[in-house]
Parts: sequence; structure tokens; C-alpha cells
Amino acid sequence: MSELRPDLAIISEWISHESRVLDLGCGDGTLLDHLKRQRNVDGYGLEIAPANIVSCIDKGVNVIQTDLDAGISDFFDEDSFDYVVMTQTLQAMYYPERLLKEMMRVGREGIVTFPNFGHWRCRAQLALGGHMPVSTTLPNKWYNTPNIHLCTLKDFESLCRKLGIRILQRSVVDHAHRYRLGGKILPNLLGEIAIYRIILERRFS
Repeated sequence: MSELRPDLAIISEWISHESRVLDLGCGDGTLLDHLKRQRNVDGYGLEIAPANIVSCIDKGVNVIQTDLDAGISDFFDEDSFDYVVMTQTLQAMYYPERLLKEMMRVGREGIVTFPNFGHWRCRAQLALGGHMPVSTTLPNKWYNTPNIHLCTLKDFESLCRKLGIRILQRSVVDHAHRYRLGGKILPNLLGEIAIYRIILERRFS
């Protein structure tokens, strides 16, 4: 059995045993499959790609084929899940603010990861090269990238404040999902990938 991807390993440590988990843009179901086997979670995934749907079914993962930009309100009631996970998906959405609000409505806690557009390599390519950045975490050219709403750590945290969302935990890692000292000292400048654990302020008290 292949080793769990490092970012998914970080996320799995934040999820309690026997909890209810929804994975938005679940891919081939690797995370949910791992959580089901290792933490006995009750999980569902939402995914659009047919090949990934087949992989989820092969793994025995509960999956619904849908476009996340169409929203998730029709599928789940408020507080249907303990955790709602969204890995490397937020920046590819047409309506990220709406999806984030719906995510926090159906789940008690949220876990979100995204590439940090504020990383120094991105800044350098824009400032010195005069072109949209291309990097390990952002490998596509501007004309064929799936990412349409890139953001920095500061941008995401500002949106959380606007939506009344409290940040419970933040991990900032490099492109290989390794912790680096620079990411702790200057996360918005030196962190390549951000991993957040969040909750609505009204649920925190």
C-alpha cells in the first residue's frame, strides 16, 4: 500500500476517530480510504472527474459526482459532518467565498489547503520577470491553469475574518510538504503550501 501523501498525513492527524468527514474534491478517494481504515470515520466525497469517481468506488468510498461550483447545500443539512476537508481545491473554484460558507454550514470544523501565491518565488517572478509565476506548487502556465482565484495567507485569513471564521491551527510547508524554519518565521513569504483548520466563531464559544 502506498504511503499517504505528506499533506494528507498532516490532515489525518487533525481528524478524530469515528468522526463524520466530507471531502470536497476528494480525487481518487485516497484520504477518505485512509481515514476509514485508520480512524474508522464515516466519510463522503464530492468529485467531478469520472476516472476519480471510479477509483473511489473501487476503494469502497462513498462518493457523489458533482461540480462544487454548483454548491453543496442541496446534498447536506447543517452540521451533517464533524469535518469538511478541501485540499488544493479552493483556488480552482469560481465562487470560493460561497463554497467556504457552505463548507462551514454543513461541517463543525473545516480543513483547507491551498498554494500560497505570496511565496517569494511568485513575488520574484512577477516583480523581476514580469510574468505569471510557474513553480513546483503552481506548475501550469497562465493560459492552461485550473487555478482561477489564487491567494496568499493574508488574503485567506482576511476572508476568514470577514466570514466570522476562527483559525484553530495553521501549518505552512514547502512544496514537498516539509516543515521549514522559514515557514514558521515568515509564513506568508517563505511558505509554499498553507494548511488551515478552521471553525465558525459562533461554534467556538
